[in-house]
Parts: sequence; structure tokens; C-alpha cells
Amino acid sequence: MKIKIVRVKTKHKIYEGKLLESYDPEIILIKLENGYNIGLKKKEILSIEEMEETKIEEKETKIEQNKSLKKIAIIATGGTIASKVDYSTGGVTPVKKPEDLLESFPELKEIAQFEVYVPFVLDSSQVTSREWKKLAKICANLLNREEIKGVVILHGTDTLHYTAAALSFMLQNLNKPVVFTFAQRSIDRGSSDAYLNLKCACLAALSDIAEVLVVGHEDMNDLSCIVLRGTKTRKMHSTKRAAFQAINDLPIARIYHDNKIEMLSKNYKKRNEKKKVEVVPLFEDKVALIKFFPGASPEILEYFIKKKYRGIVIEAFGLGQISESWIQRIKKACKKCVICITTQTIHGKVDPYVYAPARKLHEAGALFLEDMISETAYVKLGWLLGQYDLKKVKELMLKNLANEVNMS
Repeated sequence: MKIKIVRVKTKHKIYEGKLLESYDPEIILIKLENGYNIGLKKKEILSIEEMEETKIEEKETKIEQNKSLKKIAIIATGGTIASKVDYSTGGVTPVKKPEDLLESFPELKEIAQFEVYVPFVLDSSQVTSREWKKLAKICANLLNREEIKGVVILHGTDTLHYTAAALSFMLQNLNKPVVFTFAQRSIDRGSSDAYLNLKCACLAALSDIAEVLVVGHEDMNDLSCIVLRGTKTRKMHSTKRAAFQAINDLPIARIYHDNKIEMLSKNYKKRNEKKKVEVVPLFEDKVALIKFFPGASPEILEYFIKKKYRGIVIEAFGLGQISESWIQRIKKACKKCVICITTQTIHGKVDPYVYAPARKLHEAGALFLEDMISETAYVKLGWLLGQYDLKKVKELMLKNLANEVNMS
């Protein structure tokens, strides 16, 4: 591997360091002598001088795994946690094999054996239903192998809860844990959450919770992670390490830094390795999620109807209220597509029987989805529309298929 040492001159300062690969075409990334990486906007750079070029030999790392331990499959899809740092260059590359994983997280070799799969490497904002289908198929194949005791998926945070919800529906008759985890801070930072999150995710993958789960930091400390249900989880902070929370649900478990697991709920499906996982990797992409706002024009709804969308989730006010100017349009739309109502308050549920606007909306044919998270509703609706006609979809949207609704 060749590394360039450069001197970069801006209006205010001169920087010297190793030139790194940048994922932003508008940014020059260099590693300074003090070890920090710095990004400089190209438009602010006056000149770049190449001072020297060095060649670094890439060494093959071999780490023996303990064959007496149970085996976990790791699926790396991108995001901070699915990368390793080359400290000689400051560069970041995707994890591709068990050695890459154990080199960055050596203590994991005391927990399990690992197989690593990299079906794609994407920023999570670029993940779509195409990737959900691919992941579902891979997971089903792995879970039906006797020697694989659980699956851990490394995923970027921005759309992790969409993907977790998608696999909660696509993987039927689940027999073992499928665990999503993440990192809010890069693995080369002292405050990184990557190690604890991954360790706790591996422990969750060996537990008896046969559901799609999200595991990550419980709070600002490095003492514990919480285990959350895939259909009842939402990203609630853009930068905090405790990014994900259970919505209208309790965490299933807490996992401590010393590997202790504390069960917090009895409401979960248990491991049963005699089952055979079935996969239903279907999704209708003509589905929309609309956030209602004061003064919103019903022309918004008309746009999706003209574009032949088959399903629309409307995130309404409070218990499910929207402007009465939408009611007649929704009544007509319900003949061509499925209209569902969730609440933008996040916590709590919708109820069509309290206020007049919600009652009229319900009478027009809109489905009120109790306390279902809007993102989960969007995923469930697309998954059902990928399989059934409108009548069947309307029936199943009101049924609890993957613990997406808390009926209490």
C-alpha cells in the first residue's frame, strides 16, 4: 500500500500529514502527526504539495478461534461499526473476515466463534428494500444451519430501525436471535461505543430470545446495553451513544459489561432450534410515509394517488387528527389504496373515537394502527402489499404479526 505525505496550504494555516481516502469528493482528508484526522474543504485549499511517498506492507493477521465455543454469524453491511482502522495510515476499511473483527475486538474470541459475511457496504441512508430482501435471505440460510447459534448484523444507525422492522416481518418462524447493533462513534475514538455494543450483541445472539433485536448502549456510561424489539425501536438521538429506545414497549433485557444478562420482560419468543426459518422477501415500493402538518394541502395525497401508490401511512396529530379538508380525498383514495394512521407524538397511540376529525377519518376508511411506530407501519404495509390484495392487507394491518402493536 502506498501512502502519500502532503503539505496542504489554506488561507489560514498549513497542514502536513498522510493523505487518506475521503468518501466526500469535496473534502481532502489527511492524518496529522498528532494522530488526529482532519478534513479540509477543497474550495478553501490554495495548494497541495506532495512531499514524499512511502510504501507500507500489508500484513496478514491470523487469529486462532476457540473451536469449543458456539458459532455466531456476523453480517457487516456498512456503518461505523462494520469498519476497522489501519492505524499505520489512519484509513478505515470494511470488516471482511473473522480476523478483521477479532483484530479490532480481541476479547470477542472468548465469547464465540465467528463467520463474517459482507453482502454490501453502504451508508445506511442508501439502504432500500432491495437490501432488506437480500439480508432476509442470507439470515434465513444462516439460521437454518445447525452450527450457527445466532446472527449479528452490523448496520449504520440512520435506517437501522427500518431494516430491523423489515426482517421482523420477512423472517417467519424465527428459531434463533437476529441482533442488529451499531456505533455512534468511530472505533478509533476513546469514547467509541462500538466494542460494548458488539460484545453485548454477540451475547444477545447466544441468548434464548428468538426475535429480531436491536442492541446498544443504555446510557452515557459504558456499563450496560439494552436489548430492544425490532418492531418497537426507534432512533431517538442523532449523536448520543444511547441512540435507540423502545417505543410503547419495555426493553426485553439488559446486558452488562461483565457479560451478565438481566431479563426485563417475559414477553418474547424463545429459541427453538427445531424450527425451520422461512423467508418472505417481498416488498411493494409504491408505499409512502407522510407527516401531516398545519395547513397541509390534500394535493399532497393526490400526488401519491396519481402516481399509483398502493399504500400510504399518515403520521397524524395526537390521537389521529388531520384537517377535515382531507377526509373526502381519503374516502376516494381508500378504494384504490390502503390509508393508515399513526401518531407523530411517537409515544402513545391513535384512537378514532375521541375527537370528531378522527372519527370522520375512520369512517372514510382509514386504518388506525394503535401504538405502532410510523416507520414500522410503513415497512409492514409495504411487506403486506408485496403479497396480498387490498382487502387482505387491510385485515392484516390490524393484526399483531411481529409484536409491532402493544395491545394492553
